Amino acid sequence: MMAASLLRRDKKSTAAHLKADLKRTDNSSGLRQLQELLDSVLHPERGSEPEALEWCKWLLAGGDGFDEFCRTVRSYDNATLCGLVWTANFVAYRCRTCGISPCMSLCAECFNNGDHTGHDFNMFRSQAGGACDCGDGNVMRESGFCSRHRLKTGENVPSVPRDLLLMSEMVLPRFIITIIQYLRDGYTEPGENTRSHLKGTLHPKLNLLEVSPSGLPRCRCDVSSLEWIWINVALRHLLSNGCSRNYEKYLSALKSSGLLSVEEKGTGAGATDTPAGAGEDQDGLQGVGQRKRVKLSSSTKDPSIMDTLKHKCFLEELLFWTIKYEFPQKMVTFLLNMLPDQDYKITFTKTFVQHYAFIMKTLMKSHESDTMSNRIVHISVQLFSNEELARHVTEECQLLDIMVTVLIYMMESCLIKSELQDEESNHHVVVNCGEALLKNNTYWPLVSDFINILSHQSVAKRFLEDQSLLLPWMSFVSFFQGMNLNKRELNEHVEFESQTYYAAFAAELEACAQPMWGLLTHCKVKETQEYTKTVVQYCLDTLQMWFDAIGFVDEPALNQLTFHLPLHRYYAMFLSKGVKCQGLDLDSLLPDQEMLMKIMVHPLQIQDCLSEIHSNMWVRNGLQIKGQAMTYVQSHFCNSMIDPDIYLLQVCASRLDPDYFISSVFERFKVVDLLTMASQHQNAVLDSEQERPMLEGALTFLVILSSLRIHLGMSDDEILRAEMVSQLCMNDRTHSSLLDLIPENPNPKSGVVPGSCSFEEMLSAVADFKAPVFEPGGSMQQGMYTPKGDKEFDPIMVILRTVYRRDVQSAMDRYSAFLKQSGIQTGNPWPPYKERTPLHPCYKGLVRLLHCKTLHIVIFTLLYKIWMDHQNMSEHVLCMVLYLIELGLDNPEPCIEEHCHDSWFPGTSLLSNLHHVINFVRVRVPETAPEVDGLFILPAYSPSVVSPQNLREAQVFSLVAERRRKFQEIINRSNHEASQAVRPKSSSSRWLPPGSPPQLVTEILEIGESMLSLLVKLHQKLSGKQNSLSLSWLAEVDPAHHAHGDGLTAIERILAKAATRSRHSKRCLQEICGKVCPPIPPKKNSPGDKKSMDKEERRQRARERQQKLLAEFASRQKSFMETAMDVESPETDAVMDMGSAEPLDSEVLYDCVICGQSGPSTEDRPTGLVVLLQASSVLGHRCRSDTPKRLPITDEEHIYPEDTCGATHDVRLSLMQRYFKDSSCLQSVSIGWDGGVYVQTCGHTLHIDCHKSYMESLRNDQVLQGFSVDKGEFTCPLCRQFANSVLPCRPGRGMETGAWHAPSNKSMSTLVKEVKDLQEQLGIFPVSVESNLSKEMESVIKDIKNTTQKKYMDYGKNPGSPDNDFLFMYSVARTNLELELVHRGGNLCSGGASAAAKRSCLNQLFHVLAMHMRLYSIDSAYNPWTRLTQSMHTLGWYCDDERPEVPMLFRDVPSLLIIFILTMPQPLRKEHFTCVVKVLYSLQYTQALAALSVRFSREERLAWSKKVSSVWSPQSIEFSLQQFCLPFLRLSCLLQHHLYGDSLPGCLVEEEFSLLAGCLGLAGSAQSSAACLEWNISALDLISQWCSEVIALSDTPTQQSVSLLGQDPQWAAPRLLHLPDNYTTLFQYYHRKSCTSCGKTPKDPALCLVCGAFVCLKGQCCKQQGVCECVLHSQHCGAATGIFLLINASVIIIIRGHRFCLWGSVYLDAHGEEDRDLRRGKPLYLCEERYRVLEQQWVSHTFDHINKRWGPHYNGL
Repeated sequence: MMAASLLRRDKKSTAAHLKADLKRTDNSSGLRQLQELLDSVLHPERGSEPEALEWCKWLLAGGDGFDEFCRTVRSYDNATLCGLVWTANFVAYRCRTCGISPCMSLCAECFNNGDHTGHDFNMFRSQAGGACDCGDGNVMRESGFCSRHRLKTGENVPSVPRDLLLMSEMVLPRFIITIIQYLRDGYTEPGENTRSHLKGTLHPKLNLLEVSPSGLPRCRCDVSSLEWIWINVALRHLLSNGCSRNYEKYLSALKSSGLLSVEEKGTGAGATDTPAGAGEDQDGLQGVGQRKRVKLSSSTKDPSIMDTLKHKCFLEELLFWTIKYEFPQKMVTFLLNMLPDQDYKITFTKTFVQHYAFIMKTLMKSHESDTMSNRIVHISVQLFSNEELARHVTEECQLLDIMVTVLIYMMESCLIKSELQDEESNHHVVVNCGEALLKNNTYWPLVSDFINILSHQSVAKRFLEDQSLLLPWMSFVSFFQGMNLNKRELNEHVEFESQTYYAAFAAELEACAQPMWGLLTHCKVKETQEYTKTVVQYCLDTLQMWFDAIGFVDEPALNQLTFHLPLHRYYAMFLSKGVKCQGLDLDSLLPDQEMLMKIMVHPLQIQDCLSEIHSNMWVRNGLQIKGQAMTYVQSHFCNSMIDPDIYLLQVCASRLDPDYFISSVFERFKVVDLLTMASQHQNAVLDSEQERPMLEGALTFLVILSSLRIHLGMSDDEILRAEMVSQLCMNDRTHSSLLDLIPENPNPKSGVVPGSCSFEEMLSAVADFKAPVFEPGGSMQQGMYTPKGDKEFDPIMVILRTVYRRDVQSAMDRYSAFLKQSGIQTGNPWPPYKERTPLHPCYKGLVRLLHCKTLHIVIFTLLYKIWMDHQNMSEHVLCMVLYLIELGLDNPEPCIEEHCHDSWFPGTSLLSNLHHVINFVRVRVPETAPEVDGLFILPAYSPSVVSPQNLREAQVFSLVAERRRKFQEIINRSNHEASQAVRPKSSSSRWLPPGSPPQLVTEILEIGESMLSLLVKLHQKLSGKQNSLSLSWLAEVDPAHHAHGDGLTAIERILAKAATRSRHSKRCLQEICGKVCPPIPPKKNSPGDKKSMDKEERRQRARERQQKLLAEFASRQKSFMETAMDVESPETDAVMDMGSAEPLDSEVLYDCVICGQSGPSTEDRPTGLVVLLQASSVLGHRCRSDTPKRLPITDEEHIYPEDTCGATHDVRLSLMQRYFKDSSCLQSVSIGWDGGVYVQTCGHTLHIDCHKSYMESLRNDQVLQGFSVDKGEFTCPLCRQFANSVLPCRPGRGMETGAWHAPSNKSMSTLVKEVKDLQEQLGIFPVSVESNLSKEMESVIKDIKNTTQKKYMDYGKNPGSPDNDFLFMYSVARTNLELELVHRGGNLCSGGASAAAKRSCLNQLFHVLAMHMRLYSIDSAYNPWTRLTQSMHTLGWYCDDERPEVPMLFRDVPSLLIIFILTMPQPLRKEHFTCVVKVLYSLQYTQALAALSVRFSREERLAWSKKVSSVWSPQSIEFSLQQFCLPFLRLSCLLQHHLYGDSLPGCLVEEEFSLLAGCLGLAGSAQSSAACLEWNISALDLISQWCSEVIALSDTPTQQSVSLLGQDPQWAAPRLLHLPDNYTTLFQYYHRKSCTSCGKTPKDPALCLVCGAFVCLKGQCCKQQGVCECVLHSQHCGAATGIFLLINASVIIIIRGHRFCLWGSVYLDAHGEEDRDLRRGKPLYLCEERYRVLEQQWVSHTFDHINKRWGPHYNGL
């Protein structure tokens, strides 16, 4: 009852009253009242959340305002941690220099208040949410704390008064109980639609959380009161509070989650043997392929991890509900907000760990696992980034056990049977990559937590020491071993290309490789040797188990490929680390030979398949197999995939028998059959076009294997250098792409690694920076790094790191360009040979590969085959063979002599085998081979035919037999068995069907060559000279000379090395070179030689033809460019005006760019200029001052638009319309400053009828165009420049030449009279009204009117009146003249040499406008000409009863000039034009005097009238008068130039006035402005008449009259706003700023760079009539042209009419790179040059021409 009365009262007074009651010593009644009130307010059935929220706020604050209360509490806040919690999309910072944990982050406030100058930091947009770590010494270094959190404790913070939190301590416990009740009530049984129900009912209730500690500031007292609530109020308390009614729901929720509560355990009701929830987890798992569910392995220590939860306090239940409801954002924020309290943090972390298995189960069932994943990581990253806390939880709560168990449990839900090797007997299980769990990366949050805690040394050591963790972890890794198996399709193309491969690569990288790198970082010193030994042993055991499980013996299954061997890679990386960093002996970590042979098989299989894929042998498997091959070597994966694989093969090669290893390689690459001396052979497995790439692949692989040193002795710095150089050799790179392309793990790219070189230092050592430049076409370059010189180019590293084969070619092209530039070599260079880092002593055995007979036999065979021009040999094969020989020479090995009857070579040393001559070779060839004819046949069954001498010399060589023999030897040696017979190769005993290939027969070939002699012969063959190597060459040999060059150089280098390293070789060489008569080559060769010579000659001729064609094409292109293309390059040649080259009196001829005909423009078939009409407000944005306005970056700064040209003219016109007659006003000013129409052309002409048919064809063209044909848009058929109309050219001459031009001697008064007469014969016009030409002219006028908006045309009192139209038309001419002036730099000092003039269409435009204006006649009574040339008393002051006309002194003189010229009959004689200019100059001069005298003070006027000296000297007055008259003279001169073709001579700025006066014929070139005046009647009469017009205005206030008189006609050039140098200042102010129209913070804020308006891009909130704000603003501010900077993306977007384009960014980072969407978050700085280009494109209206990628915006921006 009491509660009801309290509820009716005012909240504020009630709260204050209760607080007063509670302060008393006896506060029982207060307590009772409060409890009742809370019971009533928070009663679940009341259901009015906003009301309850209000009550809670007032009660907590005890009657004060809630915000005020929060501020007060904050003043007592002594937290040393910031802990600000944020959600997704919040902008935060990360500083790697200050961070201890890689996950460290700071809020903007703490970052800006700390000192991070020179640090490696970036700004980022949070994806999952986070919290500020400022003040937490476990996560970041103290030097990075902000000024507020640097103080250790708040010593100077006063203690909290008792009564401040009095109410909070009473209200909050009830409040939390209410929340838990809400959460229980919101729960529905699993059958019901939980999610939609949850969203409907729970979210409003969660608003209550906003009063909670997230709203309350944190202080010691406050948090302890909360803890009291959380931890001490146990479940019992909850039950006693009458909440038991929904306790059953809580129990059923626990049960349905597969969890047992404590009570159930106690009663034995839940003592089940099967893991609870197994039934539930089954659903949704059947379906994709055959499932094999594996029960949890017995190694899991504690089954309770998965299926028990014991809740002891509210916090635990609250977290339980948070998980159950899939982490609602408000709950997450609520729980995180209290983390700065240490005790709470520990308790919460333990609770979180306790619920870890439940989190995993909920995540797997979630429909929105992405959102949930982000929220989980939001919490876990705050808990596990702190090493102390992670260690504490690891020790107390078995965190590692829980994580490993949970991960295994999770992956077990999607295991399938592996099909690798032997499908039937294989009992290994792998994850199924097609499962949602892997495809959607659902495992990501758990793996990410695991990686996070392994980054702490104490935790990682605990993991490495604990065998019960390593064992399950290895079995977890083995789930990924052999996943995503590919089977080569041999017949049909695969029907469905599975895209699961990326899920497999991501899973191996994240779930296996990342934890491995985490563990490896802690195995860097001798003390950690034991860990490495343990892991290596476990890897070997697990590998052995894997081999057994897949039923592997010795040969891999054919046509199978898996890229995923994480066990091999774990083993490899721990081996490498142990040898490199911990001083372990390699042999102590290696297994026996048999195991090594097994280990090498699968990595070798991958290398072979890479070659097969590139040889198109897997083409029927679709594109995805190429995708896998690329991903395997791609920069993010290579150091966890291909590098460990190659290293493991290097280890195997260094320990196994080299002959066995080499044989294995060639057999695996399927090229054994190719390695025969015979010219023909049969290959059982490869097509002939696949043989060459496979052979190249095998040789390249051997070269990589023998020369790569990444894990065999290179230091981290050398690796970084090699990686960097290889990337730069392929292409110039930006800084960010380099960072991205260089594998991260062995080398962290940031942070200081003691003793190693930083990324930046290394970059400056190997590369030069190329600053961002602007190319003439308008494409913007980024800042690039380019290699300092290709001296360091290492082709092997490049081949290893290229994802696309074309990159290798690109690297070679760059290398040859570099050699040309250095003048070293101009031919076709070969990949350079590079000296290698010395091998680590442990790996010395690798050199034996280069010194084994099998390899030497292969090399000899290939040299012979190349020399004999056998098929399928290539330059690349020779290159790799030579590379192998050179590697062998550079890494000598002591010779092991072997006298064995079938061996080709006496020993194993390459150096001694080089000069060993081989005389006879026995080969197996098909019966049809050429060798069979010439030689005797050796049948297999009759060996007696051949003399034993020959037989012994004939070398028999079978790689397979050799390999089998070695293999058997090794196996038998270990088995102690008698030697077994070699198993025959299955293919040799095949049954041959009819029509099969010819039988093989054995032949003996006579060779008689050594490797050295073959090299010399190849040198002769390549050089095309018989004795290319003379004896004198040998005498002065020096290998160092031949570092770079082509194949000849490579052979010379090898021969030189052989000669210098062995006297015997030198002798042999001398003998070979000494035989002057050339050795008789096999017959096949001589035609070959001739053929090759012919070929060379043919090539030469073809090259010459090509050059000729190219030169011709270039000259054509050049001439076209000269006439058409230069968009903006000022040319110095004479002005290209229509027909300027024609004889004076003939008609102008125009070329039609569509039909190609040339002819004059006639009335029936007019020709037109291709033009683009666009509305422009550029002139209106001009200001008086030259310096641009600054963009405001604080609330105090503002931009005032009142001083712009557009605004000033608007004010002037409306002022005139207030006092004067409307029609007269509309002829006294110009409009078009805002929304005027600008006409520009590319200079090309076409017949108007041709244009119409061209438009028709465009309309029917289905191709998607970047323009709208319906709006009349098209591209010029010749130069493709954007256009939207055609401006008709009038028939007749181009310029007013001949008689029209002749100077006249008539007196001024005669001319004035003639002009008056001309004005009265207005009707006359040379074009008949009915002709096609006049129709076209009318249609252009319509186009011009449609170009701009209605509001920019109607300035009169009655819209649509002829006066309005008249004003608009002459203003178009004015706008175009003014804009040309702006483009010329604001004056005419530069003369005629201007790009603007070259493209000008003003002459044609004038005629079209003049034709249109003949429709209007000016009533002679109102004709201003009479008032300019006749005195008052003869004229009589005309005034009707309406408002007066505008006085002459108020009128705009350039407007009058244009009106006169346009309304007089065309063409106009030049003498009349000059007369008009002279008359108007007098008016302009008088206006200048009036304006100047208005500015004088009273004293000044007095001083001048008495001719006493004053502040204004005559010089300064003369200067002011000239400046006032100059704009008029410039326009007149420009008009004269376009109408009569007069040239514009250049001059200095000081001489401009006199020069222009001279050009216009104003009294010579006198210096003073007054000398130019010429009057036709008394000057005094005229001037006093004009003045009396002003004086007569009785009803105009003096102030207004003065302002109309003193208008200055000069304006500075239009400028965009001045932007701050640093983007951060702009971003910080604007990204949180509220929109002016809707008051919200926009999702995508944008800034207009013309006027500084802040708008919402794409914002629905600010839409008006379906048009979004940016488009609206562009119409209002720029007449449909808008330039916007997108705050959150740092890019500029251009809106032009109905289209838009992304322009690029004017802010670049320190490396000259854009950062679109602020993805990298590096500091950005204004690039002045780019900003100038943007401004220049805006002023010159060339956005349409320069930017190519336009799209429609549909009013949605």
